[in-house]
Amino acid sequence: MIGLTPERIVEEIQGYHARLTEGMETLRNIGEIEAGVSPRDAVYREDKLTLYRYQPRVAQPRPIPLLIVYALVNRPYMMDIQEDRSMIRGLLEAGVDVYLIDWGYPDAGDRGLTLGDYIHRYIAHCVDHLRERCQQESINVLGVCQGGALSLCFSALYPEKVRNLVTMVTPVDFHTPDNLLTHLIRHVNIDLLIDTLGNLPGAMLNFAFLSLSPFRLAGQKYVDLVDILDDVGALKNFLRMEKWINDSPDQAGEAFRQFAKDFFQRNKLIRGEVVIGDRRVDLHRLTMPILNVYATQDHLVPPAASKALAGLHDSRDYSELSFRGGHIGIYVSGRAQREIPPAIADWLLAR
Repeated sequence: MIGLTPERIVEEIQGYHARLTEGMETLRNIGEIEAGVSPRDAVYREDKLTLYRYQPRVAQPRPIPLLIVYALVNRPYMMDIQEDRSMIRGLLEAGVDVYLIDWGYPDAGDRGLTLGDYIHRYIAHCVDHLRERCQQESINVLGVCQGGALSLCFSALYPEKVRNLVTMVTPVDFHTPDNLLTHLIRHVNIDLLIDTLGNLPGAMLNFAFLSLSPFRLAGQKYVDLVDILDDVGALKNFLRMEKWINDSPDQAGEAFRQFAKDFFQRNKLIRGEVVIGDRRVDLHRLTMPILNVYATQDHLVPPAASKALAGLHDSRDYSELSFRGGHIGIYVSGRAQREIPPAIADWLLAR
């Protein structure tokens, strides 16, 4: 390469070493990395589950509460990771009364939990608690990623309890050609995996996610880290994301067994063949207004996987909202903060 002399190479290496050395000192003094910044109060508990209400940021929040159902994978503080990157704060500032289910950390005693436990018991109990607490016949639900799939199941089984349904980066058709995660899971012997391990270790599932984009997620970002080691604010942002990425709860064995086999491997949701407990999930029972939010550059839940919902419901009020970004960017990017919470809030408050 033109200009790449031995002297230049030595200079680059020395500069890199100096930045790395100075950065190590910054890392040693950076202190605790906080995540989940908005004040909240626990209003209901059951087993490992905690239902939180976020303290309102307006004098009179709207009377219909919004229940956020997050995925069983990773932790829900991604929705509230820092003050200037918080979807929850954006909703609160728009006057929405926000509640969130924190699933906690399943352990060996939870290996027998099924999708029926999560939907007929945990989500149903949280919804009923909010209906009674807020004196409403039905509430609003926001399902996120896998939590969106669970919310679709719940809403189809209990449509009378859901006033409006918002799904965000939610897989519906698990067999779209560009769904890399399905291609990875499709050939796994799920029964042997769960029979052997009991619960699925969070670290194993996290490794599967990282392997979908190994160069960017497991290599390049750490090389690029050197360039921000002298910027405490940028470094804290990076470490918050690392904390979230690696904070992966184990998955309750029986629930993961059914989700992996019926949703990922057999794609039963779009065919109306998923059975939760003893009840079949028919998405055509979704008659409430639906807002389907997806990310155009999502490598985990491709747009086509989410947009498949359009032909599977019986709602007379269905709309889609696309976000130009990826699966994580839809929560934390600056553009997402400007676009997504106000759009969801406006849609909910209009109904």
